[in-house]
Amino acid sequence: MLHRIVRDHLEDFLQEARERSRDGEGMPDFIVQELNKFLTCGSLAGGFARFKCQDCGHERLLAFSCKRRGICPSCAGRRMAEKAAHLVDSVFPVVPVRQWVLSLPFDLRYMMAWNHRLTRRILRAFSRELEKYYRKKAKKRGVARGQGGAVTVIQRAGGALNLNVHFHTASIDGVFKQTSDGDLKFHRVFAPTTDEVKDLVKRVRKRVLKILGRNKISLRDADGIFEDSFSEEHPALAAAASASIHQLVAFGDRAGRNVLRMGVELDPGEKPVKYKRKRHARIGGFDLHAGPAVPAKDRERLERLLRYLLRPPIAQGRLKELPDGRIALKMKSRWDDGTTHIVFQPKELIEKLVAIVPHPQTNQLIYHGVLAPHSRLRRQVVAYGRPAAVLEDDLPKEEAETFEEEDETRHMAWADLMRRCFGLDVLECPKCFGRMKLIALIEDPAVIKKILEHLNLPSEVPKARPARPPPEQEYRELWDA
Repeated sequence: MLHRIVRDHLEDFLQEARERSRDGEGMPDFIVQELNKFLTCGSLAGGFARFKCQDCGHERLLAFSCKRRGICPSCAGRRMAEKAAHLVDSVFPVVPVRQWVLSLPFDLRYMMAWNHRLTRRILRAFSRELEKYYRKKAKKRGVARGQGGAVTVIQRAGGALNLNVHFHTASIDGVFKQTSDGDLKFHRVFAPTTDEVKDLVKRVRKRVLKILGRNKISLRDADGIFEDSFSEEHPALAAAASASIHQLVAFGDRAGRNVLRMGVELDPGEKPVKYKRKRHARIGGFDLHAGPAVPAKDRERLERLLRYLLRPPIAQGRLKELPDGRIALKMKSRWDDGTTHIVFQPKELIEKLVAIVPHPQTNQLIYHGVLAPHSRLRRQVVAYGRPAAVLEDDLPKEEAETFEEEDETRHMAWADLMRRCFGLDVLECPKCFGRMKLIALIEDPAVIKKILEHLNLPSEVPKARPARPPPEQEYRELWDA
């Protein structure tokens, strides 16, 4: 469904964005390339791998993926599974791990949307305050100068497909201390209280305000002048981003209006249900929640947690087409006001997808503390609690790892991921239950076309359909004809 919506309505949306832009440029090239490349994902016409059963000779063709990290559920799902497996097998020691989620004020989300330098500075402030919190807790238990570690995923999308730059951090729930003989010892701390979370979010907010050089989060300076250099550079994308953050529509007939919601209507006078969470605090738009800790030995649960942190922005199973052609997005849980679905026109859905596409070559997975590749204790930390550690010598010598890295020596095989995530042996022959083996990678367009035509399969690479003319122009063309 998502593929069909983008194919049928992308050019209409891009044409409208060009008309709304002051310079007629429309959306940036990286946005257009992301969406057009998504249309080729899973198409045999773009190239494929041939697998053949070694026993009965049965063949299977596997189409190449688009390898994008923005909106493609398939490619983002693969990265989710692969990175989670890597973090469990080669990064996190066998110690308890706790998830922390930091959400930020609306104006700050807009500033961070395409300012990765600012995003990293704010994340660094949060990670340092989080490590300071763990050191302080450990010191109360008699452990001085302990060192913590964490991994953060920078998520860009909220549950309603809105632009929401926020941090999901999986933190070691304690500190490591090096003994006199050079060995490491892990010291766990008590679970945070709500008051401690509140104090932590206050200190994070103070640090962020210091970074911004002002006493409040606002896009207006001390003289009341609206600061928005991004809208000068890419006005159409800036409009889509701002509308997405505030749950509004930027383009089309409903421009400036709220997105449509469906759900349970509250009775007159009935107040929305407010759910209280433990270890949660919200101050001045900064929202921090500490989840329950994953036990040290429960590696399967840790991998599930990491998959949640790394999840794609949209799951196709949550999309449903309504009889009138609109698209309903199901919420993971009912909102306080009774909302269960967000309803989009097709072009409105593309507008929301555009806002959450990350800028190319920006890191989305960040390491902190003793888990950072440059830490002198990293090798000992990763080996902690393992009978035989799986370590890597070729990690990048920086504090971040990007989803864009394509070093094949560090990727898990497609079949291994399917077996690990779903328990499926995709290399088992469906006819004789023998083993299928890769025999060729078909990339030559002439060869691709010849094979697909022989098999009576589509041989044209999917492309976005041309933009439709405005209703008035379409009517005039029909009249002239």
